[in-house]
Amino acid sequence: MIALTNPTQLLQRANEYLLTGNYIQAANLYEQAINTEPDIKVYYWYLGLTLLLQGQEVEAQTTWFIAMMEGEDEKINQWNAELVEVLQTEAARRQELEEFSVAEKIRQNIKQLSPDNVHNLLYIVQLYIYLDKYTNEDLQELKLIEFIKNQNKLEVDLDLLSKTIEMILKYAPLYSSTISFIEIASQKYKENLATLISILLPAAVDIAYSHRQARLAARLAEIYLSLDSLNAEFLGHLASFYQNAGEYELGIETAKTFYYLVDNLPEQVFANRQILRGLMTAGGHWEESCSINQRQQNLLAALIQANPQDLAQINVVRMLNANFFAFYIEDNPKKNRDLQNKLLQICQANHAIYAQETLEKYSQGHLQKKKEITLDKKLKIGYISHCLRSHSVGWLARWLLQYHDRNKFQINGYFINSDNVCDILHQWYVNQMDKSYKSYNVWSLAEEIYQDEIDILIDLDSITLDTTCEVMAFKPAPIQVTWLGWDASGSPSIDYFIADPYVLPESAQEYYQEKIWRLPQTYIAVDGFEVNVPKVRRDEFDIPDDAVVYFCGQRGFKRHPDITRLQLRIIREVPNSYFLIKGLADEESIQKFFAQIATEEGVDYARLRFLPDAPSEGVHRANLDIADVVLDTYPYNGATTTLETLWMCIPMVTRVGEQFAARNSYTMMMNAGITEGIAWTDEEYVEWGIRLGKDETLRQQIAWKLRQSRKTAPLWNGQQFAREMEKAYEQMWQKYIDADNVSSLKKINL
Repeated sequence: MIALTNPTQLLQRANEYLLTGNYIQAANLYEQAINTEPDIKVYYWYLGLTLLLQGQEVEAQTTWFIAMMEGEDEKINQWNAELVEVLQTEAARRQELEEFSVAEKIRQNIKQLSPDNVHNLLYIVQLYIYLDKYTNEDLQELKLIEFIKNQNKLEVDLDLLSKTIEMILKYAPLYSSTISFIEIASQKYKENLATLISILLPAAVDIAYSHRQARLAARLAEIYLSLDSLNAEFLGHLASFYQNAGEYELGIETAKTFYYLVDNLPEQVFANRQILRGLMTAGGHWEESCSINQRQQNLLAALIQANPQDLAQINVVRMLNANFFAFYIEDNPKKNRDLQNKLLQICQANHAIYAQETLEKYSQGHLQKKKEITLDKKLKIGYISHCLRSHSVGWLARWLLQYHDRNKFQINGYFINSDNVCDILHQWYVNQMDKSYKSYNVWSLAEEIYQDEIDILIDLDSITLDTTCEVMAFKPAPIQVTWLGWDASGSPSIDYFIADPYVLPESAQEYYQEKIWRLPQTYIAVDGFEVNVPKVRRDEFDIPDDAVVYFCGQRGFKRHPDITRLQLRIIREVPNSYFLIKGLADEESIQKFFAQIATEEGVDYARLRFLPDAPSEGVHRANLDIADVVLDTYPYNGATTTLETLWMCIPMVTRVGEQFAARNSYTMMMNAGITEGIAWTDEEYVEWGIRLGKDETLRQQIAWKLRQSRKTAPLWNGQQFAREMEKAYEQMWQKYIDADNVSSLKKINL
């Protein structure tokens, strides 16, 4: 035993041993100190701690108990507080060293000494998360919610509370206890709302879009707004959360409140867009939708006239898809695309200011790398999207990925908001890539693409996701292409837009900012679709076996009243016919919408049926077999739904227009070898609908042609399509390397 008699020296040396992990020596010295000064309780606290650290928990607790057993209540409380302070100091040190198991053991002992010590309980929650052992029941078992709720005057360290909330939201956002905890804990932030919103807003956005739990995200927003009811930022997001959760009327009213709270032009554009989004998604609100869309057009015209050059990044991002719904309301591509192009030019100009350093870095990097290009280079192709999962785009793009020639192309995937570990199709995409990268941070995505030296970057989202659009604005690849998603964005950062001979008229280049690259036959092809067992029968809907069943399965914002009126005229003219309607929308408003038009057109509402959602895509396709004729929408056609209809060999009627979205079904039917059902006027649409309904033989002939088309038609040849896309990539690359300098390509104005 070390012969030290000075208590101060004993304690100092013992503490040194404790810090270096020499617990046996430390314990010996603490015992010496106790023998020298038995009334100094701190020696007992440290002796017990060394025993605890050696795994002798019972001995440690006994040591502390013996030291306290002869004291009065007041003295015991004082000693207890001293012991807790010693243990807290060591627990904090161990947590800092990331020795989480040790820290948790110490804090569990603090909990026994001071069970209502909220700060200690918060640290225990953090340690559970670090140790990956946190469960939905822990907050209840620790009584943390109860302690915070019942002690309104309790002073809580907001930094500690904030970190704990952030950790819980990241680790277990979907636990029921998470919301209960935040609901109570938020009351501690009444005087510090800025801190609370900085925690809850990013978490709510992540829950809504990465985890696709819109209602849960809305609940977080509601908790915050209970303290700050007129916070415009949260109201703007809450409108989307409600709409995504199918609470359309709440979403619309929230968006209207948001609109009347903002007073500058960029925010008004975004707020008005949120109103329009709610109305269009719900479906059936067409008169108000058209009014709000006209206001949106006026706001956008004013914004373009003002040409602001000082927009914050968040405002730029919100401008990217501000004109999204105009294409669903009106088939006027010259007008709508001119507005879209000008809007995206303003976005790009502002992006070039706040991201100037990064854009210059990428531009100079592309120029330098171009000098080092060799002709036998293996092209690096990058695909970026939030839709490479069980989504319309995901079901269509897979054949290109499957058939890519890996000897000539390296294929990378950049997945946005991709918390899709249970999505089989998403995992398939991940496995198809030579490299996969997941993030929703635009800066890190752009940097990853640039560092990967991607030669051609393919955007599958266009303006359906602002994150993708902003990544493309960085120009992280020297050649950038939009394919498949929605339509071209109009961004100056995009070089090419993939089309074919049919999906855009010959004059389309006049109103496209991007160079239209037309593939020789079709801009999309698939080898087919998985089809399961149907889950619907005619007798379930009280439809006779000999009836003619018309079907339309589109989302609410595609149900334009003009095309709906034509569809109901067809029903009226075909005896013993029924109209089966399916698609995401507000059930009540859609049924009122159809009831009103049916009354105006003299159609018995009893001939309309509303089909619920199918449990899977395969069942949805099988359910199409209930239909005799599919009636397409206009001015925004079906795309995936059209392909599925043709694959199921069902005749369909489509109205061809001028814009890309109004010609999707036309190009697909042409590439399946079918012209029957293609209408160029409203009158032809009705005529084809009536004819196909009345002529069973014609329907059978079309079905036979569609079945035969599977053997030879371009639409059903994914491998040939992949070769054509690859040839396009090679030709784009050849144009790039043949150019005298990079400025000969379409570039961003820096």
